Amino acid sequence: MAFIKLFDFKNSTGLLKKEYEKGLRRAGRIWNVLTIQSQTPEILRDSMRLYNSTMFGSSNVPRFDRELLAVVTSISNECEY
Repeated sequence: MAFIKLFDFKNSTGLLKKEYEKGLRRAGRIWNVLTIQSQTPEILRDSMRLYNSTMFGSSNVPRFDRELLAVVTSISNECEY
């Protein structure tokens, strides 16, 4: 079984803590999709930038359709996110 060390909010510092705080403000909790990236806060930060640009940035694709595409992709990949 694979094991990835995760860092929780109360033990976070620096950039990781900053990204966790953003997650708390955005969603009211820290989802596993964030904690799985906790070993490398720079990747977490860049991943969230990409997500925010994709979902909330300027696009000809309506927000509803972007969300729908994300759901269909997750289902197709058997991903809980």
